[in-house]
Amino acid sequence: MITNRNNAPIKIGISQGDINGIGYEVMLKCFADNRMMEICTPVLYGSSKVLSYHKKLIGANDFSFVNIRDAEKAERGKFNILNIIQEEVKIDIGQPTEVGGRLAAYSLDKTCEDVMTGKLDAIVTNPINKKAIQSKDFNFPGHTEYLTKKFGAEESLMIMTCRNIHIGIMTNHLALKEIPNVVTKDLILRKLKVMDLSLKRDFGIRMPKIAVLALNPHAGDKGLIGTEDDEIVAPAIKEAFEQGILAFGPYPSDGFFGNGSMNDFDGVMALYHDQGLIPFKLLSFTEGVNFTAGLPYVRTSPAHGTAYEIAGKNKASAQSFRNAVYLAADIIKNRREYDALTANPLKKAKREHVVDEDVVEDNINHEEMDVI
Repeated sequence: MITNRNNAPIKIGISQGDINGIGYEVMLKCFADNRMMEICTPVLYGSSKVLSYHKKLIGANDFSFVNIRDAEKAERGKFNILNIIQEEVKIDIGQPTEVGGRLAAYSLDKTCEDVMTGKLDAIVTNPINKKAIQSKDFNFPGHTEYLTKKFGAEESLMIMTCRNIHIGIMTNHLALKEIPNVVTKDLILRKLKVMDLSLKRDFGIRMPKIAVLALNPHAGDKGLIGTEDDEIVAPAIKEAFEQGILAFGPYPSDGFFGNGSMNDFDGVMALYHDQGLIPFKLLSFTEGVNFTAGLPYVRTSPAHGTAYEIAGKNKASAQSFRNAVYLAADIIKNRREYDALTANPLKKAKREHVVDEDVVEDNINHEEMDVI
């Protein structure tokens, strides 16, 4: 069991997401297994009335919970609900609504506030409808951008992960037409630094080897299709390597995933959303986790959306949500171990390896960790 400094199980805050989607269902299915309470003490920032509604929808009548007024009062071994609203809420299952968006934003904000004040050890965010959640207070394309601003992070990176797959998405939720103007040498270097440190600190990989995907088909075919890979991406990779980051590429994404080259690396940096998300979801559609690297606080999320088409039908798999909880717990453990080693240079020196150039160029025998 992973515990905090007070020898109590880690406390994970859960934002409720869109109340009309599958968020409540996957939570119920996940924590219906009482063994999950050995992993963490969950605190849902939502509504006991909404939870009861979803309990009836999927027949989870035996699911028990306790109402609390403060995350510090969360009860160990139980599913805790911090009611952020007291009034009745209209639920339109399977439909995006203004109410659903507003309550998703409110829940997320309250969860973030409590992790920032130390009442929580990590947060797991349930899926939101990115259109319905928009308001004057939430003007972001997704969780990643909101959390980066909320937590005051200098740089962040969306990492999609499952088992030994770690795919970073360099440009987050950005329209495809904007990508060529945004992908610069400076951006690539910044994102590679975030990924390199995250693979070490969050995932426990000592010498992570990172593949960078190409912007153009065939990596530009030596300028025949485009020059960005030769003039921007490749020089950025070279400079990152010179700075001690084991980055390689650029690799054309079709062949890279098609021939299994991804298995030779600890991390993959995709330059745009679908370049990384399509192969990732083909490989791990019901299991994957979205992790935001670079934040001062641990945040994970199931890698699926609101899934309105199956909401309320008792068809949603809880595996991705369950893995998000597992990963949050593992990252907390890994960060503590990494930070302890960093604070003690003598211990760190004993564990470091000398990098042999032939090994780097050929194949690093790296240590893999099953985090979910």
